[in-house]
Amino acid sequence: MSVNDFPHPSRLSPRAGACLPLRRFLGVLAACVLMPFAPVRADEASQVEEALVELAKTQESQGFDFRADIWERELSPDVGKAVRIQLFKGNEYRVCLAVSPKSGVQIASQVLDAEGKPIESKAEKTAGGWGVTLHVTPKRTGVYMVTVRHAGGPQKKALCAMISGYK
Repeated sequence: MSVNDFPHPSRLSPRAGACLPLRRFLGVLAACVLMPFAPVRADEASQVEEALVELAKTQESQGFDFRADIWERELSPDVGKAVRIQLFKGNEYRVCLAVSPKSGVQIASQVLDAEGKPIESKAEKTAGGWGVTLHVTPKRTGVYMVTVRHAGGPQKKALCAMISGYK
């Protein structure tokens, strides 16, 4: 017996095939409703990535090599984010974080050790507060936490991105 021996569901009931146009209509309706939000999100993502690249370029000219992966998440005003990052003793690191400069949101960031103590030697903020570059030289190899939170500006959600480099 093969699969072809069984009747197609549309042949079992005259109503089974009638649902297909309704499903198509609902799919098109959902796409039309959600489509206007896609360009806004894509535009914000490109603005954040451009801001992050701007921060990283300054550090690349000083000899830092940046990893290819970019961490991106939505940052809400009431809850910050924490990201684990592996750092090695003997390397010097730059961790760049940014939100869209057009958002008006200002951020603050730190790198914490296992005890929750900050280990960055310097935190450079951009003029509008939309970006932070952390200078880190870990005393030992291990997993550290990069934290980021709202520090001012409008209390709204903003896309936040991070990239790290070393030398």
